Amino acid sequence: MVNHSRSRRHGGDGRLTAALDPHDLGPQDQCGVFGVWAPGEDVAKLTYFGLYALQHRGQESAGIAVSNGRQILVYKDMGLVSQVFDETILDTLQGHLAIGHARYSTTGASIWENAQPIFTPTPDGSVALGHNGNLINVSDLRSWAERLPAHAEGRHAPVSTNDTSLLTELLAHHPDSSLEDRALEILPKIRGAFSLVWMNEDTLFAARDPQGIRPLVLGRLERGWVIASEDAALATVGASVVREIEPGEMVVINESGLRTVRFAETERRGCVFEYVYLARPDATISGRNVHEARVEMGRVLAREFPVTADLVIPVPESGTPAATGYAEESGIPFGQGFVKNSYVGRTFIQPSQTLRQLGIRLKLNALEHMIRGKRVVVVDDSIVRGNTQRAQIRMLREAGAAEVHVRISSPPVKWPCFYGIDFATRAELIANGLDVEEIAASIGADSLGYISLDGMIGATGQRRDILCTACFTGEYPVELPDESLLGKHLLEVSLRSPSAGKALPVLNNP
Repeated sequence: MVNHSRSRRHGGDGRLTAALDPHDLGPQDQCGVFGVWAPGEDVAKLTYFGLYALQHRGQESAGIAVSNGRQILVYKDMGLVSQVFDETILDTLQGHLAIGHARYSTTGASIWENAQPIFTPTPDGSVALGHNGNLINVSDLRSWAERLPAHAEGRHAPVSTNDTSLLTELLAHHPDSSLEDRALEILPKIRGAFSLVWMNEDTLFAARDPQGIRPLVLGRLERGWVIASEDAALATVGASVVREIEPGEMVVINESGLRTVRFAETERRGCVFEYVYLARPDATISGRNVHEARVEMGRVLAREFPVTADLVIPVPESGTPAATGYAEESGIPFGQGFVKNSYVGRTFIQPSQTLRQLGIRLKLNALEHMIRGKRVVVVDDSIVRGNTQRAQIRMLREAGAAEVHVRISSPPVKWPCFYGIDFATRAELIANGLDVEEIAASIGADSLGYISLDGMIGATGQRRDILCTACFTGEYPVELPDESLLGKHLLEVSLRSPSAGKALPVLNNP
């Protein structure tokens, strides 16, 4: 087991600065979830490849839980999916149903104990659960968990105190009812964003919050069913897309087949940032292909903020579709102005102060022969604090760019997300303290243009009233408790693992 209890914030700019500094992370989705019920199939390897397809949604930890009908075995660790699992480990995970999780923490520290799936054994049965999103009524969950009656062996309190551990604890305690009935009791009471997969020894469950803030889809295998955060993961494992799981719907899959139960009325408010950045470009959300939406955002940007220039370049990879659209609409040639090192993943090794002062560039460098003497349009998905854009523009100037014009395919980010995206705090967001011209001056751009809110929404092909735009407008679709306004991390823990093990075999109760 790897134990990293370091702080997740190191200053700087967020995801966009990861191009220069791998510790400087910005708008990150919390997690990717995957579930499969398929007797006769190698469900562990199906889950592995499903998580591999969802790796963009979380790179801090990965885990898989498998059941053979008698016991649940969980294996998880810090790192990428390919770093956590190998053939030997996967061969030990035998069964007919499984769930998997790739995590990026927005609630709870980035440590092994908070890696998922979360596993809770009780005399009522064992539950393993994976969660994408963020719950905002954590105080309520904690109070409910504290009121659970102790059993003879003593109640299994969660190792960590994040929202997912508390929810798993509540689900696992059902002495007088089934796990399904317990879920139908709890799900209507939780608030926030949740796309869930969970399991006991013989049944796979999935559920999506009434607003459908985070995506969740259902797929069909020849001999089973698959649940995934995005339909791209279904294609990876050879499953056909059946449909999206509806907001407020719970799915139950076992040897009796598939059933669905409505636990709340649909109040659809899907996250618009899925279209801007979070989802894979080959994903389809609510009938709209994400790549097409991003290309259209670029076209809209070109109409809203035209400029005379020689070259349109993306910040790879997130800016590429919008840059393509901008070039198509404007008639300015598209080119690669940055080269990206695709083999640099997440690292826990921090650059020395000397390397920082030299402007360490682990992931991104300018292509001088493409840039020198050119008026360039740089297209990216968002600006968080501005440090990344400042460094990128400086890099382009050093490469000989005559002019640098920045175009952003989302509006100014002015509000934090409480539903599973790890933006900066509101005080850190550059768009809160400066107007567009001031931001342009701050980052050193000759001009700056953000797509309009209406332009971005129009590109998604969705109605405005069924999208969550809170990070741009401050209009939160699920009312926030007062404690949420004090900061993004409702519960933050800093624990050290008491164990050196990673595999958690638990036998079903006799």
